Amino acid sequence: MEGAIHLKRMKTLITGGAGFIGSHTALDLWKNGHQVSVVDNYSTSSSRVKTNINKLAGHEIEFFEGDIRDQKFIFQILKSKEIELVIHLAGLKSIKGSFNNPKLYDEINVQGTKALVKTMQECQVKKLIFSSSATVYGMPECLPIIEKTPLKPIHPYGKNKTEIECFLKEVSHNDPLWRIINFRYFNPIGAHHSLEIGENMFSEPNNLVPFILKVLLQEKDELSIFGNDYNTPDGTGVRDYVHIEDIARAHSKGISYIDNLEEGFQPFNLGSGVGYSVLEIISAFEKVTGKKIPYKFSKRRDGDVASLYADISSARKKLLWEPTYSLEDMCASAYHFALKNNY
Repeated sequence: MEGAIHLKRMKTLITGGAGFIGSHTALDLWKNGHQVSVVDNYSTSSSRVKTNINKLAGHEIEFFEGDIRDQKFIFQILKSKEIELVIHLAGLKSIKGSFNNPKLYDEINVQGTKALVKTMQECQVKKLIFSSSATVYGMPECLPIIEKTPLKPIHPYGKNKTEIECFLKEVSHNDPLWRIINFRYFNPIGAHHSLEIGENMFSEPNNLVPFILKVLLQEKDELSIFGNDYNTPDGTGVRDYVHIEDIARAHSKGISYIDNLEEGFQPFNLGSGVGYSVLEIISAFEKVTGKKIPYKFSKRRDGDVASLYADISSARKKLLWEPTYSLEDMCASAYHFALKNNY
């Protein structure tokens, strides 16, 4: 490992800060002494998250309701709060949704990011942590996936993230004062240990774990497993799952490291480094809940790949970040949060 990274406290703006990753990150940053402001339009999150975050923080974190594409709105926040760094999490994230409405996904995810960066440039705020996705890799030829694996996205959402990454690389190339950390999340699951904040599941689920929780809470009769003919040990898709609190901690580590970037733009994989199949996830949930999960096999979904799991050695070495929760920990916290909050 490299030498210890000294904690740097920064005035930070989190876009999409009421969302799943954003809410946990806001709380972790506050606990680490950062001054945190949050922007969210609550299109994919709940405004009650604000109350729960502030309850846990014991402090009134400032929330601003609005859209990142509103440059005047963002400009005023950057200036008035003297923001030094932005963590950009706002955006749409459903693969299915990106197929159904690719223009909307481009407008919000790609054009929204470009508008945000333009406003940051005007305010001379040139430190950014961007939330990308493992979907930029598409169908990788080799596993585990390293950051230098070619980017070959296979659906509009992944293409959004890839286009944004290319744009941000260009921004940092054209202006060497920019420092950009690009986190490629694999599959964050779980909930805060307090069970006060977790994943919003009011809408129709798109990912495996919310589907499983709906079945466990008897809101759905059975789980549909999309594909059992993949080239994997049990025929079901394999993914890398990481606890949401581990993901949140990575952002604090990123803030401390950002001035030490070797280049203006640097990607990091954030996962557990382990691949779990759908059937293994079901088994883990059954173990921690003591309940059986009925399921049936369905045809593959567009945009799904056989296996995705990360090599996280770069984050370990450079950020001094290490995932700490087991798969059973992740499943248990997700279940108990859903149970407590009547989802």
